[in-house]
Formats: sequence, structure tokens, C-alpha cells
Amino acid sequence: MKMKSHYRKVFKSDHLGVADLEDLIEGGTKLRFTIKEVKQEFDVIVAGNKGNFNIAYFNDPIKPLVLNATNSKVIKRFAGGSSFVEDWVNIPIELYIDQKVKMKGEIVGGVRIKPTQPRTELEVLTFDHKNYNAVKAAWNDGKQAVILKRFVISDEIIKELDS
Repeated sequence: MKMKSHYRKVFKSDHLGVADLEDLIEGGTKLRFTIKEVKQEFDVIVAGNKGNFNIAYFNDPIKPLVLNATNSKVIKRFAGGSSFVEDWVNIPIELYIDQKVKMKGEIVGGVRIKPTQPRTELEVLTFDHKNYNAVKAAWNDGKQAVILKRFVISDEIIKELDS
């Protein structure tokens, strides 16, 4: 069977969009990802427009997601109500395509974050976690990738592990 080509694929984008999600769905990928961090970026070009944007980067090998107000409110809730993007780290989310999204009065479809946070199989590493010392030893032995697949770790703890 010949693969079909979405019309949006020719409009190269450095950020996650509907066409990217459709490709992932077609490939059998569940749309569950973990936000590594969110950065406020100024004077960047998104969809041909220069502006200031909150951009979510993932632990997973996918494009970053430009956060609109709707998706930002969902992440804020997942981050315990914090309005500060620096607190929006290691947050598991699930994406979906909302066919009702409008832009400039026209229905275009868009990427949305499901309002219910997915369960994660990762444990949250805290300073008082029963395995903290073993994790620190493994981290110092160069096993960061293995540890990051098992634990959700805050930037504060990563700084401590790196010291």
C-alpha cells in the first residue's frame, strides 16, 4: 500500500503540528510524552510569524510544541497551579488533534493537550527516596540515560546529582 502524503508536510515546520501527530498515529505511536522543560523564547519565527512564545521541549524524540493559552492552562494545572514556566518540567502529557480549533475565524484543527494527565510508570526521585544514594552512585557512573528512563527528576535534584 502506498503511503499518502499530508498536504501540510511541504510546509516545513520546526514545531509540532497536526500533520506530525497524524504521522505518529499512523505509525502506531501513542501520543504520550513527557515535557522536559518549557522555555520562553523571544523574537523567534513560528509558522512564518516572528514573536514571543512559550515552547515545550520533550524528553521524547519529537519536535517541540508551541504552547497556546489553552494548552498552557492545562500544563499549569499539571504543574500544581504554578504559572512559572520554569516549574513546568518532567510533566507527562497526552496530545490529541482537536478538529474544532479555529484560527482567524477558520476551522483548521490543532494540537491539544488532553485535560487528564496520563499515568506515568516513572517514579519521582526525591532527596528522601529510598534509592536516592544508589541512583546518585549510578548517575556518577555515567548511567544517566538509564536513570532518566526510570525516574522523573527535577532540575534541583539533577544539579545535586551532577555535583
